[in-house]
Amino acid sequence: MVFFGFGIPKNVQKKMDKEVEKVFDTTNYSLVPITVSKAVSDLLPTKITADNFFRIKQDKTLLGYAFVDQAPSKTAQFDYLVVFNPNLEIIHSKVLIYREEYGGEIGSKRWLEQFNGKSGKDRVSHETNIDGISGATISVRSMTNSMDNLLQSVGILQEKKML
Repeated sequence: MVFFGFGIPKNVQKKMDKEVEKVFDTTNYSLVPITVSKAVSDLLPTKITADNFFRIKQDKTLLGYAFVDQAPSKTAQFDYLVVFNPNLEIIHSKVLIYREEYGGEIGSKRWLEQFNGKSGKDRVSHETNIDGISGATISVRSMTNSMDNLLQSVGILQEKKML
């Protein structure tokens, strides 16, 4: 696995690598940063940088995409990963590091599976199509809003033929 190691903390990078290896059942891949111009970046609800959005390639084959970021919880932030297939549909998401005493249930595989299959054409909301979790209201809203912003950003980048 070749990683360019720009701005992701080592502990987050290690967890991200483990998830990508598990999803694609390989250790032979590279993460190629996706960059967008400032003009395009200003249009996106989620900031896309060379440090958070990557093409996952094995030799010249595109396996998918990975996005890693932080979202706010009640008093801290948590790190999460979203993995897309080559068609930019979510195939896996994971809360990598959760730093709060309460609300960690958003890291459950079952809850996160609600996002699988979603693409830039979809909207997600904790009020309509994403189940809440008792005792994790703030984290549910934060993760769902972050995912919706990411999906909107991916949709815009697809419309502009940048992905």
